[in-house]
Amino acid sequence: MDNFNALQVQQRLHTSLAASILTPQQQQLERIILDPRFHDPLVLLKAVRNGLVYGTKVRFPHAFVMVLLFRSGTLREKLWLIFKATRQHATNLAKFALLYKSSMLAMKNVNGGKEESVHTFLAGLFGGYWVFGHGRSANSSVNQQIGIYVFARVVLATAKLAVQPPGDNSLVAGSYGGRGGKGLLGLSEQQLEAVRRNSWPVFASLSWASVMWLFRYYPETLQPSLRSSMTYIFANSEHWSDLRSFVYTYNQPALPGMPAKLD
Repeated sequence: MDNFNALQVQQRLHTSLAASILTPQQQQLERIILDPRFHDPLVLLKAVRNGLVYGTKVRFPHAFVMVLLFRSGTLREKLWLIFKATRQHATNLAKFALLYKSSMLAMKNVNGGKEESVHTFLAGLFGGYWVFGHGRSANSSVNQQIGIYVFARVVLATAKLAVQPPGDNSLVAGSYGGRGGKGLLGLSEQQLEAVRRNSWPVFASLSWASVMWLFRYYPETLQPSLRSSMTYIFANSEHWSDLRSFVYTYNQPALPGMPAKLD
């Protein structure tokens, strides 16, 4: 209890010190953002801001490396491609955050201020359709990558949900309790431990076995950026014409079922 009280005092001192160095305009702005009356619209504003920031941080380095390594064209054309991919990723996450959070707030208000579990599903469905599943950019490479990323995590999480027994899943000492699932398979603790020990090796092995078979015989079915990466690593390693092409340059070979020039 003494440690808790000391922590509270320290936090108050820190808050007072921070407030003392703010300008009057900043203090007025801080009073506004801490006013409960403005909480809901500020939630939407910060969700949009966070979507823009996170999308930029994630996409820019990825696009920078992939475009410079695998795309042809002038430097200006490459920079434009990097900008377009970064802009789409950031704005799409911001749009989804806005639609999702606004839908959640609307359904909560209609339901008398109470949130239901179905609200998150419906809000995600609404935002997912209008941002990632609708319009001319729905099938863009950026949207496909985001969708595949989310889908893979959903599959893994659903598998855990089916296996983990019901119960407490609180965050303790930096890790979750390993429960809080549905326990649909009704596994004993011994069986559950065996699943935990073997599930990832099986998943990783089958994933790589499947993608290598698809790349070798049906490369056109793979997502373009994945196909380009695998072409560079595995197919390009079999092609060179001189010392320069062996060490430095990128000779893009033709793949079965694909034109000589990939996406």
